[in-house]
Amino acid sequence: MSGSGARGPKGNNLKQLTAAGSSRSATVPATMGYSIGTLQYVVTVSLGTPGVPQTVELDTGSDVSWVQCRPCSAPACYSQKDPLFDPSRSSTYSAVPCAAEACLELGIFREGCSSSQCRYVVSYGDGSNTTGVYGSDTLTLTPGTTSSDNAVDTFLFGCGYAQTGLFAGIDGLLALGRQSMSLKSQASNAYGGVFSYCLPPKETSTGYLKLGGPSSASGFATTGLLTAWTAPTFYMVMLTGISVGGQQVGGVPTSVFAGGTVVDTGTVITRLPPTAYAALRSTFRAAMAPYGYPSAPAMGILDTCYDFSRYGVVTLPTVALTFSGGATMSLEAPGILSSGCLAFAPNDGDGVAAILGNVQQRSFAVRFDGTSVGFMPGAC
Repeated sequence: MSGSGARGPKGNNLKQLTAAGSSRSATVPATMGYSIGTLQYVVTVSLGTPGVPQTVELDTGSDVSWVQCRPCSAPACYSQKDPLFDPSRSSTYSAVPCAAEACLELGIFREGCSSSQCRYVVSYGDGSNTTGVYGSDTLTLTPGTTSSDNAVDTFLFGCGYAQTGLFAGIDGLLALGRQSMSLKSQASNAYGGVFSYCLPPKETSTGYLKLGGPSSASGFATTGLLTAWTAPTFYMVMLTGISVGGQQVGGVPTSVFAGGTVVDTGTVITRLPPTAYAALRSTFRAAMAPYGYPSAPAMGILDTCYDFSRYGVVTLPTVALTFSGGATMSLEAPGILSSGCLAFAPNDGDGVAAILGNVQQRSFAVRFDGTSVGFMPGAC
């Protein structure tokens, strides 16, 4: 996937499940996917019986999980890290019948039937697409273990037989969105509907995805989760302001942020409404000017770039994002710059939903409990 792309699906109108409480938890290591050719974050889980390791992208911006399945060859299936999942070799796999409730709940992601088997299709915001048979099997969150605490029985997912677009390296996608078919919702009875993650700031460091855990948000700066939106897949919060060097970025009316902000691990670069981005860019450039760093050519959508090749140590102004209720993310350097460029870009218009991408989330523990989103710095 390209560094600027968004992995969230186009639209959604399905119901949301109410999570039950639980103290059970499972933690999976999370890493950058650079080594397999993607800018997304990945975890390795196990699918089927016997379990087969699958390296999948973490995506809070979509609801349908999927992996590429045999039989499939290029170009219908792209090159991936691990062998393709073979449902015929799993004793616990079954295709979802067309008349099953799980098939009907797919809604806009349902693509009819084939041989009485439910078919799914997901189209993403970057133009990528996956389609195949909707099935169920055992998902083990920590490969190599046998504890039932780490398993999700009859996990619903797509067995992909045709993928197009910007996928690279990953075996598939682990969807953590708000709707009934996401991992978060399917596992809510076991893990209480609470989950958190920390995306590591370096390729050589490790973060985590954690399902369940303490019900308390102690230690997190929290902001309310918005629900009155036409795209209920997404975790929407309200961005209220941006500061650079401890000073509020001016000239940005409150109405600019009225579309809310999507917290999305499947988008790399944070997208801001154009007025907010222009103000941030201007303020950031002015704050950088005294340091005398030479400018560098733009890189794609990133238009504020610097050449740091002659410098052993680089000094940056602080950048902080503030959300409703006062929750503030004070970004570290890996969340401010990407390849020497200011890691923000404009979206399609003022009042349009902003997106908090994975670059800005790096090193923060980000926690979701159904009513709020919390941020804690320095967690990985």
